[in-house]
Amino acid sequence: MISIASWNINSVRLRAGLVARFLTEEAPDILCLQEIKCQEPQFPYAAFEALGYTHFAVHGQKGYHGVAIASRIPIREVARHDWQANGEARHVGVELLGPQAGALAGMVLENVYIPAGGDAPDRTINPKFGQKLDFLERMTQWAGTLDRPTLIVGDFNVAPLPEDVYDHKALLKVVSHTPIEVETLGRFADAHGWVDLGRKHLPVPERYWSWWSYRTFWQEKDRGRRLDHMWASPDLSAQSLSHRFVEETRRWEGPSDHVPLITEFAS
Repeated sequence: MISIASWNINSVRLRAGLVARFLTEEAPDILCLQEIKCQEPQFPYAAFEALGYTHFAVHGQKGYHGVAIASRIPIREVARHDWQANGEARHVGVELLGPQAGALAGMVLENVYIPAGGDAPDRTINPKFGQKLDFLERMTQWAGTLDRPTLIVGDFNVAPLPEDVYDHKALLKVVSHTPIEVETLGRFADAHGWVDLGRKHLPVPERYWSWWSYRTFWQEKDRGRRLDHMWASPDLSAQSLSHRFVEETRRWEGPSDHVPLITEFAS
């Protein structure tokens, strides 16, 4: 069995202790991080290596965005797509290598951080919203060309299903759950026949949030959204054994506003 985790860490250097705790307690074979907020030389490699994670693919930039993969299994970086079309570090892709990867050898693992999209769901007054939609359209064009078993994970910044938010009607005009975002993400899903592993293993109407605002998490109402995802090629999906989100990390001291996802695969 091989386990793969994904987590928007919201600064890997600031939360290196939380990452170490997560790796110690959950011990995934591979961890994909988004929003690392550092350049590649600043990434805390030694902290990962001390826990047995010795293979890396890091695509960073100063102070913003950035994605990274740390693995106990050999990996080879294969792509850095600029779906934002402005040079921002929002994607890195790797191939799993060697006998340690078992049945997943040769699988491509794509780690992505889709833009949040600003506050107003209207590209005429909010260019960031238009950039988000265009990013998804570029991803869709790419997905239509795939011919290998692929797992794409990360912070999609879209909660596609009514059950993926705490209040569907209240959030229909809020960026991350608007109909146009859901439709655009749906075209991406159709382009490769992606299987949403979260909802494969935790089907509707099961409660599933991966993000809570810092402003509302501690209120009585559970105002979460499912913004983080792990999607697999159809054949690869058949190898997935389980999927979960580690909500407890949101209660740790100084947490990210996102929680990790973990999928286990037969190997």
